[in-house]
Amino acid sequence: MTEQSLTARSWLKALAALERRRLHLAAFLGVLAGVQTVIIVVGLAWLVEQLTVHQQSPYQLVNVLVLLALCVLGRGICQWAQETISLEASLRIRQHARRQVLDKCWALGPVWLAYQQSGALATQAVENIEALDGYFARFYTQLRITALLPLLIFLVVIRLDYLVAVFLLISAPIIPLFMALVGMGAERVNRDQFAAVARLSAHFLDRVRGMSTLQLFGRTASAHKDVWWATDDYRRLSMRTLRLAFLSSAVLEFFASVAIAVIAMYVGFGLLGYIDYGPATSLTLFSGLAVLLLAPEFFQPLRTLSQHYHDRATALGAAESLITVLNETSVQRSSLNEPDAVDDIAVLKNVSVEYANRGRVLGPIDLTVKKGSIIAISGPSGSGKSTLLALLAGFLMPSQGSLELAQPRYAWLDQQPSLLHGSLADNLHLANPHADAPAMLEALHQAGLKALLEKLPHGLDSMIGERGLGLSGGQAQRLALARIYLSDASLILLDEPTASLDTETEEVVIQALLTWAAQGRTMVMATHHPAAIKAAQRHLEMRNGHLEEICYET
Repeated sequence: MTEQSLTARSWLKALAALERRRLHLAAFLGVLAGVQTVIIVVGLAWLVEQLTVHQQSPYQLVNVLVLLALCVLGRGICQWAQETISLEASLRIRQHARRQVLDKCWALGPVWLAYQQSGALATQAVENIEALDGYFARFYTQLRITALLPLLIFLVVIRLDYLVAVFLLISAPIIPLFMALVGMGAERVNRDQFAAVARLSAHFLDRVRGMSTLQLFGRTASAHKDVWWATDDYRRLSMRTLRLAFLSSAVLEFFASVAIAVIAMYVGFGLLGYIDYGPATSLTLFSGLAVLLLAPEFFQPLRTLSQHYHDRATALGAAESLITVLNETSVQRSSLNEPDAVDDIAVLKNVSVEYANRGRVLGPIDLTVKKGSIIAISGPSGSGKSTLLALLAGFLMPSQGSLELAQPRYAWLDQQPSLLHGSLADNLHLANPHADAPAMLEALHQAGLKALLEKLPHGLDSMIGERGLGLSGGQAQRLALARIYLSDASLILLDEPTASLDTETEEVVIQALLTWAAQGRTMVMATHHPAAIKAAQRHLEMRNGHLEEICYET
């Protein structure tokens, strides 16, 4: 199955196949519990007839009573085991599904993530995955129980009274038919609901992030109103979903109750002698009571399935949202060719990159990156510098041409470095979890943060906020550089590494870059700073998506 052929139903089927044994075992235990229920019902009808009609004493029926007691105990154990195993299978499936979605996001890379709303992705990875629980824990198992247990009860009833079996056969298809009709609308409503909650999450998160800007321009009241309308839209969709679920359950209960009432009237009139057609003349207390008690049990699996049918609609709606991510075309790094030369990190031959809405943004270009080299790429904003860095990192595949990467361990420094709420040590440990204090201090010194560290009372334990809150732009950039120093990356990709730095600190950072190059690391940086360009061994200028090497006279 290719990525593009993935659908909501095929994906749910593939997930179920991962835990097929557990799910089938749960279904078997459910059928076994139903068999014991049939034994209890038939045995109870027989006991009533023996006690009332044949005047048997309870002591004479003690063996049957013990058997029924064991069946009651066994049914409870089977139902408990069925629920436990189903929940365990559902948990494992959801863990796999979440890992699959997160791995897909990782494979798509930061270029794709930059165009997505983080709130919507978080909703998909958490709430939409959890919405699959009811489908695998309840509906999937109940569907298989419903396919077997009513048939077994039907065979028992037809032996007792074939006319009652005909009643059951006529009324049984009404419930699945109505379930299918309800399911068509429920699936659409649930899909709309999941889209609404994703929009709400993204909308709210965007407003929180931009709160300072909204306050600056006096637009907080308008933002509050927008969030209220988005919340109200989600509330109305949720109420539509609940209304549909309650309505469908009520109608299905009505059909089952009418069918049971018809059977009860038939048994009553038959025992009173008002019906002299077919098996009605041979009705006994045992057969009449048995079919009357078995009728609700015949409809019970169907009623339970109808109650869980909403779980199926919910899962399909969630899956429709999730496969939009899973069907995205990702970079297959295993398909990248290795360069022929040992000292080549990357080789680009006649490479072009095109975006659906922007056309060609890069190329065609030819470029060879040698191990240990320092390459500076300059050019105006939007000329394709960041796209070239994404190609070298393997985040993108070229639309045309060939790309050969040596697959080294790389480090990426964007214009807005990703810093987390925590201590300086916590942020440095992201690059190397095993780095000790002397190594982290050396990394900060190499990045030009020694003076800042001496002013902090808690040193490496000093706290910073999300996205480097509490640090200046230059300090945040240097902290990210220190993180790169701690890593074992052999290819370093830098997007404006000396932005927001003063002249003195810029000189420190450039010296650090030169030191890293002397250690055998390869660096490609997009920059327009003359000092950074001067430190590079090669200077390439990007003009309208094309590279031109700038040569200087010696």
